[in-house]
Amino acid sequence: MNGKTTAPHTNDARIRLLLIDDEEGYVNVLANRLEKRHFHVTKAYSGSDAIRAVRGQDFDVAVLDLKMEDMDGLEVLKIFKQMGLEMKIIMLTGHGSQEAATEGLTLGAFDYLTKPCELHDLIEKIQQACRA
Repeated sequence: MNGKTTAPHTNDARIRLLLIDDEEGYVNVLANRLEKRHFHVTKAYSGSDAIRAVRGQDFDVAVLDLKMEDMDGLEVLKIFKQMGLEMKIIMLTGHGSQEAATEGLTLGAFDYLTKPCELHDLIEKIQQACRA
């Protein structure tokens, strides 16, 4: 955050992941599955929750849903970029919105996946983002 490196700086060097989606059940299940694979997951159930979270701590990667109730993922992505955050952002799109995903890439997202995605595909994309 604010120009700092995005390398993990916790003692166990786990990837610090911010998971942002307004489908609470989906977030909780996915967070549990990722934590079992040694990710440090912070959950945000809205765009405004995510913005509060990044003000309080640094993350390596954010997984951001494009379609949310309070603000859409592109709006959240723009705010993150304006804040100068260096974390990589992977967008999830479940509504066939290839256009929105492409716009997200233009705005600086690392990549996107179509929801629902396989857990191993998401983990691979998160790991790629950390290496980039």
